[in-house]
Amino acid sequence: METALTRLVGVRHPIVQTGMGWVAGPRLVSATAEAGALGILASATMTLDQLRSAVREVKSRTDAPFGVNLRADAGDARDRVRVIIKEGVRVASFALAPSKELIAELKDAGVVVIPSIGARRHAEKVAAWGADAVVVQGGEGGGHTGEVATTVLLPQVVDAVDIPVIAAGGFYDGRGLVAALAYGAAGVAMGTRFLLTSDSTVPDPVKARYLAATVKDITVTTRVDGLPHRMLRTELVASLEKSGRAASLARAVRHAAAFRRISGLSWLRMARDGLAMKHGKDLTWSQVLLAANTPMMLKSAMVDGRPDLGVMASGQVAGLLEDVPSCAELIGRIMREAGETTERLRGLAAPQPQS
Repeated sequence: METALTRLVGVRHPIVQTGMGWVAGPRLVSATAEAGALGILASATMTLDQLRSAVREVKSRTDAPFGVNLRADAGDARDRVRVIIKEGVRVASFALAPSKELIAELKDAGVVVIPSIGARRHAEKVAAWGADAVVVQGGEGGGHTGEVATTVLLPQVVDAVDIPVIAAGGFYDGRGLVAALAYGAAGVAMGTRFLLTSDSTVPDPVKARYLAATVKDITVTTRVDGLPHRMLRTELVASLEKSGRAASLARAVRHAAAFRRISGLSWLRMARDGLAMKHGKDLTWSQVLLAANTPMMLKSAMVDGRPDLGVMASGQVAGLLEDVPSCAELIGRIMREAGETTERLRGLAAPQPQS
């Protein structure tokens, strides 16, 4: 299936595996790329050396195109951009809108720039700055999310910009891919569906918690980092929502210290990143401090296998997922379903025989 997305990035199928922190590592990304979709390596929780090593590991596993997800507000964002340029990465994706200058630097080096956005005005802004495509995530999506459903947000953005639009939030099968294409999208991006594959390094007991969830077991809370965050409803999340402000801030300080040790960042660099985040999202200092919760609480579940100590970001589609296929099996199935759905729709449009 050829679309504006497949032509832009050089993949066979219009499917993107999103850059999930602690989840989208070299194994998942390379398996996705080998299966013909676009894998995105998550770099926010990596040091520069770890990022360089991860990129090289993906390249040792596959010759197919892949991307790296970057935090545009990170103090070392430009250093990370230089790494992916030097290493020949095909795509740079961003969770927040990158600056006009950062987009220009990447494009001058031949890197495709694909920011993720959650509002029409953000899509218009990055398109005007030269972004090559955008990922549009509706409120159904996992992790940090907005209030507008994909079925409302997607056509808004498709009508507003003239660059390829990739739909995210609520997609997991071939029917969804065809629906997104019908809206005018050039493909779909999926996180939770790829998290629940055999190529994902998330521990099996954690995957089992996702598979057991119903759509009512997925909630949005602000008590992890002060921002709306979609995740599985667990005993820990319930306790966080009941905890007071002082306990929340104390927990955030502990997690900030732990993330500093893992990331190798200095307190000064973390303070600068926090300042950039504060201005970029108009947050209070309490919210900036709470944001230190996110990487460490995700790591507890996604790496350490301790959902009792961590949180599990999740799209609402987790309540519909029942298996853990390989990336190759998943992508093959989605494309078969998309073909069958397209044929069925063609049948609906066929002329009826005269009586």
